[in-house]
Amino acid sequence: MNFKCPFCSRTFSKRSAYAQHILVCPKNNVNPIDNKSDSETSINAIQDVNQNNEGDISHDEMEYESYQDASFNSVQSTFSVMSYEDILECEESEKPEQSVKEPEKSGESAEESEESGKSAKGSEESAEESAEESEESEESAKVFENSEESEESAREKELESSKKSEETYTEFPNEVYKDLMILVTKHKLNNKASNAIINFFNKYSTLSKSPLPKNIEKGRVFMNKMKFSNLTFKRILITTYNNKEYFLHYQDLLNCIKNILEIPDIMQDFALSFEDCKYYKFINILLIFTINVLGKNQLHPIYVSIGNIPTWRRNKPDAKQLLGYLPILEAANNSEKKSPTFKILVRETFYKSLQHLLELMNIKDGIELLVKNEKIWFYPRISIIIADWPEVATFCLTYKSSNSKFPCHFCMVARDNLANINLLPSDVKLRTHEEMFKHFSENTEKTICIESVPNFFWKIPNINIYLATVPDRMHHLDLGLFRYQIEFTYDLLKLQHNNKLIDELDCRIAAIPRYPGLKIFSNGLQSISRFTADEYRNLMKIMVFVVDNLYSSNTNNNITNNFLNNNDVVKLYQNWNEMYILSRSEKFSENDLIKFKAQRFIQAFKFISSSQLKLPKLHLWLYHIIDSIQLYGVINGYTTETYESLHKNFVKIPYRISNKKNIESQLLQTIRRQAISSIFSQQSVITKTPYMYRFSTKLFEFSLKNANLFFNEKKGSVDSKMQIGFSKFLECLDLYLDLLNDPKIDNSQVKIFGSVTIENGTITLLLAEILIEKESLPLSLASIQWYDFKSQTHPYLYGCPHLKLKELFNFVIIEAIQEFVRVKIL
Repeated sequence: MNFKCPFCSRTFSKRSAYAQHILVCPKNNVNPIDNKSDSETSINAIQDVNQNNEGDISHDEMEYESYQDASFNSVQSTFSVMSYEDILECEESEKPEQSVKEPEKSGESAEESEESGKSAKGSEESAEESAEESEESEESAKVFENSEESEESAREKELESSKKSEETYTEFPNEVYKDLMILVTKHKLNNKASNAIINFFNKYSTLSKSPLPKNIEKGRVFMNKMKFSNLTFKRILITTYNNKEYFLHYQDLLNCIKNILEIPDIMQDFALSFEDCKYYKFINILLIFTINVLGKNQLHPIYVSIGNIPTWRRNKPDAKQLLGYLPILEAANNSEKKSPTFKILVRETFYKSLQHLLELMNIKDGIELLVKNEKIWFYPRISIIIADWPEVATFCLTYKSSNSKFPCHFCMVARDNLANINLLPSDVKLRTHEEMFKHFSENTEKTICIESVPNFFWKIPNINIYLATVPDRMHHLDLGLFRYQIEFTYDLLKLQHNNKLIDELDCRIAAIPRYPGLKIFSNGLQSISRFTADEYRNLMKIMVFVVDNLYSSNTNNNITNNFLNNNDVVKLYQNWNEMYILSRSEKFSENDLIKFKAQRFIQAFKFISSSQLKLPKLHLWLYHIIDSIQLYGVINGYTTETYESLHKNFVKIPYRISNKKNIESQLLQTIRRQAISSIFSQQSVITKTPYMYRFSTKLFEFSLKNANLFFNEKKGSVDSKMQIGFSKFLECLDLYLDLLNDPKIDNSQVKIFGSVTIENGTITLLLAEILIEKESLPLSLASIQWYDFKSQTHPYLYGCPHLKLKELFNFVIIEAIQEFVRVKIL
């Protein structure tokens, strides 16, 4: 910062030098009469400098203010420091000196001598000032040299830091560091909890140097610098709209496939050939497209899996990979959002993103992959695309509205025939790439309800995009048709019986007792519109019993033509459960496909529906689900149910631990750290001793030879179930020991436990562990009471076994229990 004298043109780099100069400035002492006013001016100037120097204004801000001095207000404020006379004196002092002097008067000699003395004194002062200036220049030179050295050192530090930032790693510094980051990433711990773990470890550790990072932020930065060939995310600019850039965040499709193939057990049932093509080996790619709403933000994640592996293995979380996040254009207002220009731009952005994601499809010569330790040449092809109805319309570029003339993306059936169950195969004309492209070229795309945008999938071989977008079971059944079935049932009861049976229906639902794994609807179905797919699945388990014997006759005499009997409603829900259970099966025969017909649903509710059941999802299930099963396999293989659960790991949890800014970048960093943690956790798996079961809650312990005496003592202090168990204990044990080679158990010790956890999660009550003398392993037995069918002529009720308890007891070895069965256990 420099200080300029207000009376002359000199500047000073130090405030002390400026303060000394302004008191003896020659131009400040031109008129001796005005010494008082000049001193006041100089003091005011010094005070102004002090005030400016003491403020928090930086050098850049002061320069910015100096540019603004050209304004009138700034000029006025500058001159207000000085009086009007001082301004005039400054103007006179700035005038050039005259070279020709006027004639001197005799009476002025004394004054001249006095002035010459003053000038001599002024020359001495100027000499002193020049010395001070030289000292200041030397000091400023030193400062400049020091500043150059500091700049060089700063540059060196920047280079070192840039080198450090460019450093990449493939391993953690040590095992403790690795275990900490795996723990923090696996359990999604925040910074506060993670740093508390680090402080706890350092506090009680006896090591001279801590193996952990100083804080968890540095640990996450370290993981971000770890480089793996198949864990590289990219970002590319797709478009710019309203001065905002929209990027596609993604990873290569080939890397996703390789990551799936690197899973150890994924190759056990890997399919190398298919019936539709026996001469080429295809790698079938499954694309799954979903939408997530997170606060004020929306994300369009797209996942990928492989169709060459079995359905049960593909439905596990590790068999899926996040391919990327698609950009979402933001409109300024609703009118702009509904404009045709904006809609076309949204579709073009979507398809431009797909072109980058599916660049692998352009490779005509195939790709080489390592399968079962063997390099095999594959040709990639898109098998199916799994999405809900609106997203399917985005892929097919068909109209999203269900009120359009041809709302089905599979075929060209008109809207009026969506609920027609008498259509012939010739009436259901399927959409093809050639037919749709022909209409697009002839500008007649609106007549067949497709958008005026060229479809990217028309150029991709081995796929019909209109058939590959298969019906999603979760959105079509759980959240679609079954929700309609519940709503139509309520409307039916209101129509036939007014509101009398609605309360009875809710009371029956609320009265269902608690049972493990069953959700209880204590308030009935008051908010059914907000139910999740899991809640609808729980309703499927109980609705057939809720509507049973709900009514017997028509209480509303106005309804006579379309009256639906109670038995028909029960049969409807029974058929639904059979069809839904079949849809979750891994395999079934051609005869089983008949159960997917929805004729009973249409016959029951067509007169109830306001649209006469003109529902695209119902039409898909009625005419296209069987074709999809025959082409692409069981329905359990193409449902977004398993992919919706991935939102917790790939979207929701990473979003919660972010700062809600630059969401996609932060989410991808978190997902990448999760993948790295998974890689290293697989490398450091600690093998545990396998166990078939685990006891808990030991109740009693006694000697077998004193069993009767022990039972008599405890008889009055246990419940009725335990009393039955005690009375049948020795009898059941004798029957079980008859199957063995007469072991000697007279001196055995018996332990009675309250529960045991089986390997598959089953919990059994009241078990006995018998320690046999000279035997290494004890006998672990469960005392059970058996069920039998209540009626031999009608053993099943609504597809469920109708059972009763029998007075038959046995001991069963715990290892023999494999499935959870509703039995009476003592």
